[in-house]
Amino acid sequence: MNLEKRRRIFARLRAANPHPTTELEYRTPFQLLIAVLLSAQATDVSVNKATRTLFAVAPTPEAMLALGEAALAEHIRTIGLYRTKAKNALATARLLIERHGGAVPEDRAALEALPGVGRKTANVVLNTAFGHPTIAVDTHIFRVANRTGLAPGANVRAVEDALARCVPPEFRQDAHHWLILHGRYTCKARKPLCDRCDLFDLCEWPARAAPGN
Repeated sequence: MNLEKRRRIFARLRAANPHPTTELEYRTPFQLLIAVLLSAQATDVSVNKATRTLFAVAPTPEAMLALGEAALAEHIRTIGLYRTKAKNALATARLLIERHGGAVPEDRAALEALPGVGRKTANVVLNTAFGHPTIAVDTHIFRVANRTGLAPGANVRAVEDALARCVPPEFRQDAHHWLILHGRYTCKARKPLCDRCDLFDLCEWPARAAPGN
């Protein structure tokens, strides 16, 4: 796929949604970090349902540490892997207090040193909380990048690196939000809505279904 086609793809995504953001609910960088940590192998809807009550009683690292693991687990028990996530969230809160004065660090290495925080989570926090033009590749972005021909790659890091190279600079800040939403609601895994896709004529997926078919 050439640069001009990529530019047209992102221009259309921007025209349809000029100010995209995460669908996770949060008020502070700490709450965003915890929400993203909880979202692994879970839907944003399920995470938001849990964090509405959790953040009401534990909105800060100090309050979460005071809440304790058992009570924290009870708040998030409807989310997959909730016991492990409760341990990681509590350990993360503790390390934020001990190492960073209770603040979320604006640094990839420091973020990835926190329990349960990998590259994708760090990218989301850096982008959404701090305005870095990072691209967090999840299953939706991996699928869209490969299926459309936008930035093919054999694994998520390869796709991330490809997107970092090929996304025009003016679109990088919002690129991963647009691609996640496109994968979540249009370019779905099992039944992509090709007949409703604004990118149909730009897509290079050989199996795409023509509108009306």
